[in-house]
Amino acid sequence: MQEIESNKHAWSQLSADHYQTFKRSLQQGTHQLNRYIRQELGDLSGKHVIHLQCNTGADTLTLAGMCAEATGVDLVPDNIKYARQLSQDLQISNARFIEADIMQLAELHHETYDVVFVSEGAIGWLPDLKCWGWTIGQLLKDDGFVYVFDSHPFFLAFDEQKLPAGQLEIKYPYFGREPDVDDSIGGYASEPKHGVKAYFWMYTVADVINALLEAGLALDYFHEFEESYFDAGGMQPVAGQLHNYDYNQGLFPMSFSVRAHPALPAHG
Repeated sequence: MQEIESNKHAWSQLSADHYQTFKRSLQQGTHQLNRYIRQELGDLSGKHVIHLQCNTGADTLTLAGMCAEATGVDLVPDNIKYARQLSQDLQISNARFIEADIMQLAELHHETYDVVFVSEGAIGWLPDLKCWGWTIGQLLKDDGFVYVFDSHPFFLAFDEQKLPAGQLEIKYPYFGREPDVDDSIGGYASEPKHGVKAYFWMYTVADVINALLEAGLALDYFHEFEESYFDAGGMQPVAGQLHNYDYNQGLFPMSFSVRAHPALPAHG
């Protein structure tokens, strides 16, 4: 798929910078999962976790400190190269990394896991959430669960240039099906890289929930939060690796979490 190949190239422009940024924060002990993720994941002792769209592996290595083994998966070869290097740098032996397209992962990888983990800026890079949900179902043990934390699509619909001033103006159609195309990428862990084509697909709350339900999973919960996991511009840091606008005190959600488990045994 041309859009996926273009995204693969775009993200590869950030890999080296992300490696350096996350290496520093991991070595300094400042890189953490946000407080909602930590609270909701709970005790992962003894569990095997697979982290989809792991980038250069910082969160995967954080998870490795919480569980028996963490497996990170990413589309971009340089991301996987640097994730493995990070693991060596930090002498973390219970993490491994797989280069694969999430859309094809279940056809190539037949292991199952206690936890499938998806977080922070992952969903919108996928053109087919039904395939995503099916893949998650195939990766889960019968008594496992999937946990997702990402940007709330209601927040993503607004014009990001006007939000700092409190102007809630729709820029991106909530029900849009064509991807938004940007000529730059990055900015949260490196300087933005220009001269690329990055394709991002809008998703709705129903898209996420139905993708999991149609894959044979049952919902444990769907939670909404007013804070964002990243500073979209003009935000203030709040406790637990989160950000918010000063004026957004219960006005609208900027992130969500969902947890689900297999409704019926799928593996013999």
